[in-house]
Amino acid sequence: MSTTAPTSAQTVAPEGDRAEPPAPIGRGSRRGRRRERRRLRNERWTEPRRRGWLRLLLTLASGLAVGLSWEPYGLWPLLFPGVAGLTLAVAGARPRRAFGLGYLFGLVMLVLAIGWIHVLGVPVAVALIAFEALFFALLGLALTLVSRLRAVTRFSLWPVGAAAAWVLVEFGYARFPFGGFGWTRIAYPVVDTPLAGYLPFVGVAGVSFLTALLGQLLAWVLLRWLPWGRRQPSRRTGRGTLGALGAAVLVAAVVVGVGVPLRGWEPEPAAGTQGSVNVGIVQGNVPGRGIEAMGRARTVTLNHLSQTVDLATDVRLGRMPRPDFILWPENSTDIDPTEDAQTRLVVDAAARIAGVPIMVGAVMDGPGPDERQTSALFWQPGGTITGRYDKRNLVPFGEWIPFRDQLLPLIPMLKLVGAQSVPGTRPGVMRVTVPTADGGTRPLAVGDVICFELAYDATVHQAITAGAQVLMVQSNNATYGGTGQIEQQFAITRTRAMETRREIAVATTNSVSGFIDRDGTVVWRSQQFTHADRVVTMPLRSAITPAVRWGSWIDDGLALVGLLAALVGAGAAVLVRRRTAGRLATDHRTGQDGPTSQRPDAQPATERQGA
Repeated sequence: MSTTAPTSAQTVAPEGDRAEPPAPIGRGSRRGRRRERRRLRNERWTEPRRRGWLRLLLTLASGLAVGLSWEPYGLWPLLFPGVAGLTLAVAGARPRRAFGLGYLFGLVMLVLAIGWIHVLGVPVAVALIAFEALFFALLGLALTLVSRLRAVTRFSLWPVGAAAAWVLVEFGYARFPFGGFGWTRIAYPVVDTPLAGYLPFVGVAGVSFLTALLGQLLAWVLLRWLPWGRRQPSRRTGRGTLGALGAAVLVAAVVVGVGVPLRGWEPEPAAGTQGSVNVGIVQGNVPGRGIEAMGRARTVTLNHLSQTVDLATDVRLGRMPRPDFILWPENSTDIDPTEDAQTRLVVDAAARIAGVPIMVGAVMDGPGPDERQTSALFWQPGGTITGRYDKRNLVPFGEWIPFRDQLLPLIPMLKLVGAQSVPGTRPGVMRVTVPTADGGTRPLAVGDVICFELAYDATVHQAITAGAQVLMVQSNNATYGGTGQIEQQFAITRTRAMETRREIAVATTNSVSGFIDRDGTVVWRSQQFTHADRVVTMPLRSAITPAVRWGSWIDDGLALVGLLAALVGAGAAVLVRRRTAGRLATDHRTGQDGPTSQRPDAQPATERQGA
């Protein structure tokens, strides 16, 4: 019987190593090849897709965790895994993907943190959140660049650079554009933790860095288990992971442990060294909520007159100590009292009835036509104004309109902002006199921060360095009543009290007025949507904390470290790519030109070609 020689498609394999016979040529083989291509394609994309979905879920969970750490939720323990989660999500990712993941993180976090902005209109909220999320997109980009330092450094210093990257991004969105919106700095949610003990030493920027550092230490350990974070397997992998865990726990324990006693640090005696002053806090309430909260003209001023009369009555009946002056909130006069006779009469009546000066929050006309200023006036009984401070940090599109002439024709809704506000130029200190028990007067340096200015380090610090002996906060949050903005601002105020080591008296129109001790303890606070008053005793202070004196240097320095870490990380990525390309080129040349016998994976040419 004759036999047929095998064709090239039917190569005979050695005995014991015989391969499965190939599928016959025809329709079935085409279906088989399609099935094989599909199988190979699925195998090729399974792992990247799995990683992509894991990165996406980590990003969403991290944004949710960080967003819930802010008031009114107050779940601050979630802040640390949230910070870590973003780093885990973007570590090793391509820059474009890291940018997108950071943007998604920002959207989720900001919807929870500042979603209250919707009271100004949903389009306003969407625009603000969409824009502010760009800064967190840059954070995602910076974190993925910093994480690449793992590939070129023997020491695990990249968590420090990653923590500084958070400060870098906070530095940016607290200043740009139009003066910035530094409301969501991660130092604010930790006001009730040991980390707050560092506030008088390193300020808000420093505490943001320490908060981020604890999160990055967690990420440093967890990256050893993620598929895109593990190094090449080795016998020492388990030992190295345990070492990383031990080092992270040690650093975290030191940071937290040192912060505990620092919370009680006192730069001067609790009672002060220069005496004290009694301040009457008045919350007069307003008739409405939202954009129309202030009601009809002069209503808010009449309400504060009425509440001042109540306070004066309590003083005369001995229920409260006599105040040296009375604090009214921002916008307690919605018309310029120096131009409107009726408003002036109301304020004069309140000062005469109380018998002491009133620190009035006023909307002032000027300095130019169709312009205004949000100001604090120290109004003496009899109508003399002996001190004035003009708000320096204004709310974009709330108090002033950037590119007003160009935008008003395009967006008619912006006309609701009213006259263009003009910022002040001097630090918030008024040098005034207050009456004494013997009928005389004494000098007093009153520091003032008006509402939105609480978010600006320099504005708060300059009031202290300019010589303020006591610190006031005037605010009008009536528009945001019932939202998370109220509790967030009160938490920021507590942060400033701890940072400056100064007691703070807070007067608002109808949200949360109060008195905060210098260690952040809330001595008294009012309820929302009601009227209230209280007389508090405030020591006169002159000590300046390291955070106030050197805070700008700390902020700038940490931001610079974050920027340098990202740039070095980018350079490290280029270096790694060049090294990898060099190795591949060497391997390729060896495979083409080197002797076959020296390559362990070499096969005879006939086996490789199937012939």
